[in-house]
Amino acid sequence: MNSKKITTMCITGQSDTHLTQIQNHRLHCNIVNDFLALQSAAKAAGFELTIASSFRDFNRQAAIFNAKFSGARPVYNKQQQVVELDNLSDIDKCIAIMLYSALPGASRHHLGTDLDVFDKAAVSDDYQLQLTPDEYQQSGPFAPLSDWLDANLALFGFYRPYQHDLGGVAPELWHISHIKQSQLLVNMLSLQVLHECISNSDLLAKEAILANLPMLYERFIINVSPV
Repeated sequence: MNSKKITTMCITGQSDTHLTQIQNHRLHCNIVNDFLALQSAAKAAGFELTIASSFRDFNRQAAIFNAKFSGARPVYNKQQQVVELDNLSDIDKCIAIMLYSALPGASRHHLGTDLDVFDKAAVSDDYQLQLTPDEYQQSGPFAPLSDWLDANLALFGFYRPYQHDLGGVAPELWHISHIKQSQLLVNMLSLQVLHECISNSDLLAKEAILANLPMLYERFIINVSPV
C-alpha cells in the first residue's frame, strides 16, 4: 500500500498506524510531548487535566451516527433538548446529528490530534461526565479549567476548534486540538477523499450525505474557529 493511501486511511479513521498509546488513550505520535507538557503545566496550576476521549475510528463513529439517524440514540439541539427526527428529511436529520456528532470519515477524532478533556480533581470519582456546555461555563465544575485553557492552550501548541458558534458544529469547550498536526492532516481531507470514503461505507444516510456533501463539508468540516 502506498504512503498516500495510508495517509488517506489515517485521516478518515480507517487506520491507526499514526497513533501511540498514552494514559489508556491513543494520540498522534507527534503530539504526545506537547500534550504531556500541557498536562504538567495544568497540574502545577492545580488541575488534573484528564483525557475523556481521543481517537475514534471510522466504524465507531459510523455506529454512533447510524444509531442517532435510526432513533436508537437521542439527538440534541443547542438547548440540550431532544430533537424529534420523525418528520425531518434525511439531510435535515444529518444536519441535526452533526451539531454534536461528526460525519464519519471527517471526525477530527480520527486524526489523533484532537481530544476531549476535563478536570478529574474537580469532581468525585463517581461523577458521571456529560461533556455538556454547562459543565464548562459559569458555575460548572470545569469552568476554572476552561478559563485556564483559554489562557494557556496556545503556549503548548493547542487550540479549541469549536470554541465559537459559527453555524456548524456547536461550541465544545472540552474539545482541544493540536494546531500544527491537525492542520497538516485536515488539509489533506479533500471532498474527493471524503466522497470515496462515504461511498464505500454502510452509513444509513449515505445517499443524502453524498448528494449534499459540498454543503456539509463547508458548514461542518472546514468551518472551525480560527487559531
